[in-house]
Amino acid sequence: MVLKQILEVYEQVDSSTANGQQIKEYLESYGGQDIEVKTITGEKGKTDFVRIRIPGINGKSKGKDAPTLGVLGRLGGIGARPEMIGMVSDGDGAVVALAVAAKLLDMQRKGDYLDGDVIVSTHICPDAPTQPHKPVAFMDSPVDMATVNREEVDGELDAILSIDTTKGNRVINHRGFAISPTVKEGYILKVSDDLLDIMEYTTGKLPVVFPLTIQDITPYGNGVYHINSILQPATATTAPVVGIAITSEIAVPGCATGASHPFDLEQAARYTIEVAKHFGKDNCKFFDQEEYKRLLQLYGSMKHLQTLGK
Repeated sequence: MVLKQILEVYEQVDSSTANGQQIKEYLESYGGQDIEVKTITGEKGKTDFVRIRIPGINGKSKGKDAPTLGVLGRLGGIGARPEMIGMVSDGDGAVVALAVAAKLLDMQRKGDYLDGDVIVSTHICPDAPTQPHKPVAFMDSPVDMATVNREEVDGELDAILSIDTTKGNRVINHRGFAISPTVKEGYILKVSDDLLDIMEYTTGKLPVVFPLTIQDITPYGNGVYHINSILQPATATTAPVVGIAITSEIAVPGCATGASHPFDLEQAARYTIEVAKHFGKDNCKFFDQEEYKRLLQLYGSMKHLQTLGK
């Protein structure tokens, strides 16, 4: 169970003074060592990026070759002060990602190590702006998406789980969490059977997959509709990316407070950890490499969809 860490992280970030240094100290209390905090200022404010590596026994940090998983908590901000008081719905992705980091560190204290490294990244901003969006308002970010990707996405990651509140739509209609098809270099690929299996085991229910469009996997700033920023990491990497969406039955604004459900967040965190266990052992494939090669032979590169276009 990851409920203890979910509640602890929630208390850490549900504050007008929440910041990256506090999160670093919290993770250090679990034994975290390789933690970086960087404050970046944009046109709409500032935010603290937090990045922690949890080393695996066969990971690259130990000079070995087990694959590295990136776990990204995506959001505009954890708060929308002074417009809204308290943690906003948009902050759920950050809570899940940080709870995953804390739980993995706690597992290591108890003698359980994953094979591969896991790198968890997110950012902490208690006073982010909001922006109009249909059917409900979105949270904005104090820094642009290119900056977020630059801080959270790099070539070291062999696969990425992007965790984001995805409640501001009418196409999912399920409370809990849902996963996306795998996205790689402009292609929306088949949903991973391995990821579906793990979702069934951890939830005890049939898996839920949310729909993606071409628009959703193109970069922000091109003037087209995006379901949200959950697949924006896929615009900045060659690694396969899968979204883990925190969802609801009805459309909930990203700036809504009192809209976080701890048991939904715990399920998403527990799922993420189980994927990390299997991925580090090379027992969880995000995509079929041979089929991907076949697509490239038939239709060529789709990397232009990772750009702003003409």
